[in-house]
Amino acid sequence: MKFNKKFGIILTILDVIVIVLVLVIKGNTKVDVKAKDTLAAANVLVDSEDALDDYKNSEIQEYIDSRPVIVYDNMTIEELSMKLDRVLHSTMSGKGNLIATYALEVGVDPYLATAIILLETGCNSSCSRMVNTCYNVGGMKGSGCGAYASFPSLDDGIKAFIDNLNRNYYSYGLTTPETMGPKYAESKEWPMKVNNYINKIKNA
Repeated sequence: MKFNKKFGIILTILDVIVIVLVLVIKGNTKVDVKAKDTLAAANVLVDSEDALDDYKNSEIQEYIDSRPVIVYDNMTIEELSMKLDRVLHSTMSGKGNLIATYALEVGVDPYLATAIILLETGCNSSCSRMVNTCYNVGGMKGSGCGAYASFPSLDDGIKAFIDNLNRNYYSYGLTTPETMGPKYAESKEWPMKVNNYINKIKNA
């Protein structure tokens, strides 16, 4: 009986570890497993199965829920949005959250997207006419605004720009200023300028 009880306790410890690992794999929350490795070594050796179940169902979930969700560059979505907002001015003020959330949703680097916006629109200070009248934030060619594309709203323009990066660049493996440059702009200095803005964003 003693052996069976000890064996049962070992299995329950393994159960707890598996639960933590599954939660880490399935969720976006980056749980520091090492810090919680002893999540049970100190408390899991309890005398009753009910107490262990309570521990699993409350302590672990409470710990998981309390951890900040890191989405990019060791930041939460709120922190990332605020960082982008610190470099977006004029018409683009307050659009950091939209850029951050939509870029991450479609798989585009939010720093890169914001840097191109800043370069193409001048919204680091005062936005260009193309942004203010056509809601075109990426210098995208098309119709409705002379030789450039026009959009119904600023939010539509931002999403269309990020979709354009994903569809016409990322899907072809062009994910850096250096690889995007020859296709995006005629100027050979374009990649350097985008990188300068990326550094500005990182330091904001």
